[in-house]
Amino acid sequence: MGDGTATTSTTTGTDNGLEAALEKHRTELTGYCYRMLGSAFEAEDAVQDTLIRAWKGYDRFEGRSSLRSWLYRIATNVCLDMLTAGSKRARPVDLGESTPLARAALAPRPDSTWLEPMPDARMLPAREDPAEAAVAKESVRLAFMAALQTLPPKQRAVLILREVLAWRASEVAELLGTSVASVNSALQRARATLSERSDRAELAAVSDPLDEEQQKLLERYVAAFEGYDMTALTALLHEDAVMTMPPFDLWLTGHADITGFMTTLGSACAGSRLLPVEVNGLPGFAQYKPDPEEGGFAPWSIQVLEISGGRLTGFHFFLDTARWFPLFGLPLHLDPQPDETEQRA
Repeated sequence: MGDGTATTSTTTGTDNGLEAALEKHRTELTGYCYRMLGSAFEAEDAVQDTLIRAWKGYDRFEGRSSLRSWLYRIATNVCLDMLTAGSKRARPVDLGESTPLARAALAPRPDSTWLEPMPDARMLPAREDPAEAAVAKESVRLAFMAALQTLPPKQRAVLILREVLAWRASEVAELLGTSVASVNSALQRARATLSERSDRAELAAVSDPLDEEQQKLLERYVAAFEGYDMTALTALLHEDAVMTMPPFDLWLTGHADITGFMTTLGSACAGSRLLPVEVNGLPGFAQYKPDPEEGGFAPWSIQVLEISGGRLTGFHFFLDTARWFPLFGLPLHLDPQPDETEQRA
């Protein structure tokens, strides 16, 4: 009789092959779940749940659809279950009017209130077709993500599957266990809702990849912000530029209020350092501000920038650094640069 080694080896090989086959879909599933849920961490939890369910239920998968379609069916059900409480995430601009600087107050709301940022690398698979890559990036930008959150969960799923992932109506109907007519009706209603949102025009504002003018604008922004030069920063801002700072519900609009805030309540950000990040299909930066206790620089925010017409139309500071910086693979401390150390000496 054999000792079972061959059987064990075969089983292990099969398990490793299944794990690799499932893992291959993690990034695109994360993007799908993120669009559905609006939360980076909930999306990653949903994908992990999806892969575990697939692993445990693989013996019941009879190959009547592709593995990818089956995983999307599981992921959709996981997301719909998570959304049954009617939760939807928003930006500060979606919850009320802007606050004049004279009445600015930093009032936080629970984490579950806010649309969260997400690193491109964790949700956008590499694509050979530049047009497909551009559509994928547009579909995770903050304005579009906020618009998605206004849709009922099943309309949200239909819109993402049909218009972002380019599934056929029959494929979506099979996934959702409904009819093609129902899918087409849901898509029509979702499109009508999104067309009513004026900020949808923001989607085409940032080219992919960034053009030369936008690259130069970002270079000027870094110089202005790190130098805390409000005159230079004002020259880069659209007259209706918006600044937000989740978890605070405060948002500001216009040159005067934004730069006024930065030189008063936000004055501790003077002397910050910015490191580029790719976030939500938009240019962004990890902001580190001076650390008076330990020296060097401490994490302060993930900045997401919106550009239109050669100006910054929005910059959004996500302040929960204990969560965001590890998600982006960023260090939790920056040492001072050599010339700064010499100046202090």
